[in-house]
Amino acid sequence: MSPRITSFWRRDHGSVTVFGLYLFMATVAVGAIALDVANAYRMNTHLQVAADSAAHAALVTRETEDVSTAKSVALSVANTAMPPERYGDVLRAEDIYFGHWDADTQSFDIDAGSRDAVLVDTGRLAERGNSLNTVLLRLVGQDDWNIRRPAVFETYIPTCFREGVVGDDIVEFTSNNVFKSGFCIHSNTAASFNTGNEFETKSIVSMPDRRDVVLPSDGLSSNPGLSAALRDGSYQLRILGRIDDIISGVLNPTSPYFRSWIDSGLLSLDVDRTAKLDDTQFTPHRTHVIACSTSSQSAKIHAATVLKDVVIWTNCKLQFGENVVLENTTIVNTNTDTSSISGASGVQIGKNDNCAPGGGAQIVTKGGVNFPQYLKMYGGQIIASGDVSFTSDADGIEGASIISGGRVDGTTDGVMAFCGGAGMENNFEALYFKLAF
Repeated sequence: MSPRITSFWRRDHGSVTVFGLYLFMATVAVGAIALDVANAYRMNTHLQVAADSAAHAALVTRETEDVSTAKSVALSVANTAMPPERYGDVLRAEDIYFGHWDADTQSFDIDAGSRDAVLVDTGRLAERGNSLNTVLLRLVGQDDWNIRRPAVFETYIPTCFREGVVGDDIVEFTSNNVFKSGFCIHSNTAASFNTGNEFETKSIVSMPDRRDVVLPSDGLSSNPGLSAALRDGSYQLRILGRIDDIISGVLNPTSPYFRSWIDSGLLSLDVDRTAKLDDTQFTPHRTHVIACSTSSQSAKIHAATVLKDVVIWTNCKLQFGENVVLENTTIVNTNTDTSSISGASGVQIGKNDNCAPGGGAQIVTKGGVNFPQYLKMYGGQIIASGDVSFTSDADGIEGASIISGGRVDGTTDGVMAFCGGAGMENNFEALYFKLAF
């Protein structure tokens, strides 16, 4: 080989330029990946937000509406978050499934008639013609991304609303109470206790800020177990917004609040408020209307009356005589007086059956409730827009739900026992919603 050719092959002048070209191409490739991957992550987040919002809207709507209405609301929410004219159809009706969520197995069981949970599956997919186009990766053959984001929302009932004492204002208990494991006390303001109260393991006392709990001068030491029971938390008292619907619903056989033990084919019975309102005035499996011409008028259930398998609708100030018993009975009241429902000693709400199924009773009023002496609750429920004040005897609470739009004052001097919801199957409830997946 000639010396000139040999010299040419040995020269390395300009090699950095060639290396620079390779480096430039590598930089462009990395930049392309970074740009398109970042855009994909951005769209992934956008789809997830749309899925979460649509799932929540679907389940909230499904609580009171049919499947098609719930899906329509979900689609509207998704289309607002990601307009179809820009993103295509990220959510279709067939991408919305109602059913049941198993948290243990992280699986969803489809059941079209369910109100328990919803699965929403959003996507930008080639099959829909709305896949996410790449910017630079198309130079190496990656023209678009397929992105899919699911969301699952499920319903639940907080323990405090299933069984416990809840007040929007202060919830106050006096001394020497035993709150059994599972029993819950919640205030959206603060809870207050005197001395000698005992809180068993897994009992709950919650309020927006646990430091606001009101205690005597010797503090937590005078209430054993309270320190471990304290929680931070706040709830919207959704059931209070249903009071009007409940009151009207017990008269309407098509309402979800109509009582299952009432004969829907028979009209309501009018009851004279001035009559002796004892067992003879109330017919099982019928709804009874006790009407007053003014809100100041009252009606009184006679002492020792046992109300069983009935519904009472009234606008009077309703009083209970001594030892009145409510079993499988619902009483609703439109009266807004601070004592729209009141009772003498020994009133019993629910059947004393050691937490057996059935036998519970419910009182729902737009006013306040006052039971100053020895109230007993066995699978019983009180829902009041106003304040609730009660005194119970030593073993008079075994399965109780009290929800007040005002304050709750309780003097029990005994055991607040927990049934785990047993015997309270007919209580009125409002669902709560949480993101499950």
